[in-house]
Amino acid sequence: MDETAALKTTPLHALHVSLGARMVPFAGYDMPVQYAPGVLKEHLWTRSSAGLFDVSHMGQVTIRARSGKYEDAALALESVVPVDIVGLAENRQRYGFFTDDKGGILDDLMIAHMDDYLFVVVNAACKEQDFKHLQDHIGDSCEVTLLDRALIALQGPHAVDVLAELWADIAYMKFMDVRHCRLHDVSCLVSRSGYSGEDGFEISVPADKAEDIAKRLLEHPDVQPIGLGARDSLRLEAGLCLYGNDIDQTTTPIEAALEWAIQKARKTGGARAGGFPGASRILGELDGGTTRRRVGLKPDGKAPVRGHAKLYADAEGKTEIGEVTSGGFGPSVEGPVAMGYLPTDFTALGTSVYAEVRGKYLPVAVSALPFIKPTYKR
Repeated sequence: MDETAALKTTPLHALHVSLGARMVPFAGYDMPVQYAPGVLKEHLWTRSSAGLFDVSHMGQVTIRARSGKYEDAALALESVVPVDIVGLAENRQRYGFFTDDKGGILDDLMIAHMDDYLFVVVNAACKEQDFKHLQDHIGDSCEVTLLDRALIALQGPHAVDVLAELWADIAYMKFMDVRHCRLHDVSCLVSRSGYSGEDGFEISVPADKAEDIAKRLLEHPDVQPIGLGARDSLRLEAGLCLYGNDIDQTTTPIEAALEWAIQKARKTGGARAGGFPGASRILGELDGGTTRRRVGLKPDGKAPVRGHAKLYADAEGKTEIGEVTSGGFGPSVEGPVAMGYLPTDFTALGTSVYAEVRGKYLPVAVSALPFIKPTYKR
């Protein structure tokens, strides 16, 4: 049987095909990796104008306490994430992650406080197991619903102007604000966030209205469709993790340099310290450090260093010390960029290590993340 026959499709699949996208399997879906301009041009267009991404493969979930109280839903979710959900203001969202009993990351997610319920976006490859995880752990006290909606992202410096033509108040939203609004007379849930390092928005829309909304946005001269290839290079330049590459069950949030996402209330001595899976290890690492860390890496020269390349302490490749988790060419940086894990002793900025590429050991310098300056609307 043709392997594509088993792939799921998003509500925008026919639109991608009509636009000449090159489609590839991704997380069980048939998704556009690039359009006619190619990954490099799509990447640079997003950095300079506005790119439209189909991210409908992601999982969208609502969590409502059976009591009807937001605080009860927040406390329930706090039992599976090391994040302050009780203190999350209404119409705001926060980055978080599910952790397991060993402190590993099961998935990373976005969590929004909407009136008396929570709106959560999880990764496509993990959404079924995430949904089951929530049902198993908080299903007794909360109603957990996996939504059948499309999700599109409009990213880049012109994104706000494009959407403000449809809903003027969008210009007043700040980074991580979330609002209900109407775009082309369609009820949408819009967050000022994204995965590119640029100012932008993610728009949850009814599945049957997604193609109409996308087509209307693409009519704007500042908007072009962008595939998964540029989405990956954009997020890599922005130093953002990809689940399954840079983070997974073998990495803790502290090893992954994501401790900024754990608020004071959940840390040792906080109002609701611990109480989440793996708390002993994670809080212990917060206080005492880790033996390895995720770092930025800049290869010397023009040759990209890809994910899974081994990292060595010496140019002869005798002492293996780590591994690249994501890597490629950064169009905005005009050179190769990567991320990976190294022992803490090797994580000082400027430290030289060596990556194995086709039998050669190429010099790589530890670099600050992100590789570009984000343009989020603070």
